[in-house]
Amino acid sequence: MSLRRRIAAAAALAVAAVAIAVAVIGYVSTRSHLIGELQSELRARAQQFLEPHPGGGGGGPETGSGKGGPQPRFQVPGQPLGGAAGYFQVVSPDGRVVFGGELPVTPQVLAIARRGSGSFFADAHVRGTHVEIYTVWDPADRHVVQVALPLTDDDAVLRGMLLPYGLLIAGGVLLALMMGYAISRSALAPIERFVARTERVTSELEHPARLEEADAIELRRLARSFNQTLDALERSIESQRQLVADASHELRTPIAALRSNIQIFLESGRLPREEREGLQESILAELDELTQIVADVLELARGSAPATRLERVELDVLVREAVERARRRAPQLAFEVEAEPTLLTGDPDRIARAVGNVIDNARRWSPEEGVVEVRLRDGTLTVRDHGPGFPAADLPRVFDRFYRAANARRMPGSGLGLAIVRQAAEAHGGWARAANAPDGGAVVSVSFGPVEVPAARVVNDA
Repeated sequence: MSLRRRIAAAAALAVAAVAIAVAVIGYVSTRSHLIGELQSELRARAQQFLEPHPGGGGGGPETGSGKGGPQPRFQVPGQPLGGAAGYFQVVSPDGRVVFGGELPVTPQVLAIARRGSGSFFADAHVRGTHVEIYTVWDPADRHVVQVALPLTDDDAVLRGMLLPYGLLIAGGVLLALMMGYAISRSALAPIERFVARTERVTSELEHPARLEEADAIELRRLARSFNQTLDALERSIESQRQLVADASHELRTPIAALRSNIQIFLESGRLPREEREGLQESILAELDELTQIVADVLELARGSAPATRLERVELDVLVREAVERARRRAPQLAFEVEAEPTLLTGDPDRIARAVGNVIDNARRWSPEEGVVEVRLRDGTLTVRDHGPGFPAADLPRVFDRFYRAANARRMPGSGLGLAIVRQAAEAHGGWARAANAPDGGAVVSVSFGPVEVPAARVVNDA
């Protein structure tokens, strides 16, 4: 069902509910009023019947005595059932009808007769006539008196109300449908215009335009949110294009070198054995570099989205493992490690790779016989080398993808290591920073978000 029809249907249902409520309340209140007036009349008739008269006894026209004991005296002659003057009936304490005989003697009437007190109203259908009956105990004659008046006129009035109320409900629903449809058209017109504009905008994602923030405040907010989404989409597309362009540029050199070396190797039958072995080592090195670049590009393609594989990670253990690998690659360097036991929740593979990249970066830039300082305190990993440090102009860009300083272009690598570090840190709600130490060397600090530091002794490695 369309939104327009839903709005019209909701309006119709709301008006129908109100109309039905008004009709029911009107019907019930009118009936209550009519019945109340009739019950007041019944009380008045009964009160006249029960009034005491001079000469003792009750209010009857004659008094007598006999085998049955005292008999009630009646002022009002019997009237036909359903007459305007009312119908009277008298029931003795033992449940016998001593006057009248048309009205039903129910268990409730017998209870009043046995108890000798009380009164109540009830309606009944007697010989095809709908009547309201007032039953009351007569303390003077010690009998139960019942007075009945017909409900014929009241029922006719109530039946006459059904048609107007039915027309009211039907007319209200019809009017609500028409008004709901008109209101829905008016209310949805700005949304239809907004949808048309978004369809035109999204049809040209290469150079998407922006929506005009106009009309109602809700539509302005929606347009603003949509424009922000377009901005993020455009940045994402541009970032992916830049990644592809940078990757193709970086892959061109190792692929060309690898192709050249393979061509030479295919014709290496006349080369000395030492040169062939050197050529094989060169091909393997190029393949390793190419594999590393492809792996780094795939890692960066994941973006900074939150990690999906979440586990408990012992960050201090990952740091020590990365330091051991760096020691094997550069035995001439000294690594000073101070790492307090640190637990966090995250993707262990991404965190391990980022930690390894930070330490490898320090290893590559450390001088011979140099020292690499590794500190893990309060969940922050800080790695310092004693090399030349970052050029001041390069500090804002050291974490950019494929960015390499002028003095680093002659060294192996793709310029993706620190970019992977920042991406992994941000994916875990952390950060990465780079600076130069006052007395020389580069300092890289990285945090992988909130951590839990167990109460344990800080371990120092030299």
